[in-house]
Amino acid sequence: MTTPPTLAERRALVVEDDEDISELISFTLAKQGFDVRTAHDGPSAVAAVPEFDPDLITLDLGLPGLDGLEVCRRVRTTTDAYVVMITARGDEVDRLIGLETGADDFLAKPFSSRELAARVNAMFRRPRRGPATPEQPAEEPARAMPGEDHEVLRHGALVVDVDGRQVHRDGTELELTRTEFDLLTELMRTPARVWSREALLRSVWGNEWASDTHLVEVHVGNLRRKLSQGAGDRRFIRTVRGVGYRMEAAAD
Repeated sequence: MTTPPTLAERRALVVEDDEDISELISFTLAKQGFDVRTAHDGPSAVAAVPEFDPDLITLDLGLPGLDGLEVCRRVRTTTDAYVVMITARGDEVDRLIGLETGADDFLAKPFSSRELAARVNAMFRRPRRGPATPEQPAEEPARAMPGEDHEVLRHGALVVDVDGRQVHRDGTELELTRTEFDLLTELMRTPARVWSREALLRSVWGNEWASDTHLVEVHVGNLRRKLSQGAGDRRFIRTVRGVGYRMEAAAD
């Protein structure tokens, strides 16, 4: 069973070419108990990830060598660390592209050390189970229990090993980011429930996060593409117009 790192074991890679900002982020994360390493350009960041194996990466968008988007694409093939992109540009297109490459959040400069700390802390204590609404009672999903404390969720062709953090579709393992995995787990735990975007944001990202439902929309879109790749015309997550998302009815 995989357990999350303790506070003393957490490692953070700060990727920032501005020395003052790098020092600010490093100091903030060190105060939160992280072992911090820095990189100041794209190639150094890519090289540092397999060596340092960080739990968190803060990633400036405008880096020399390789920009932050390309760094994120490359490191996503080797790590499931939380990625927070940081940029001087607040353009919505940059934000959405950043999230589509696998980032978990996006901070525009200037930002406060308090805001950074709150968001990082929220990521590492995400609630695992959201309450069902009175209007949408939870449906108990079918579960296989290999061990007393080992949770496995099944929904049609999908099998989620919650404790092992693995997802299989038709027996094939899928590569999901941490955020995509947490979203799918919440949806599969209550497959009859229609989740609003705001409810998913609170349950997966935590109460400290800004109420920006674009986070949910982009990550659900990414998750859908991964679930459907090679699955023909099968759909796994349904959009309920004007409300949010729920699991598609499981195929017989």
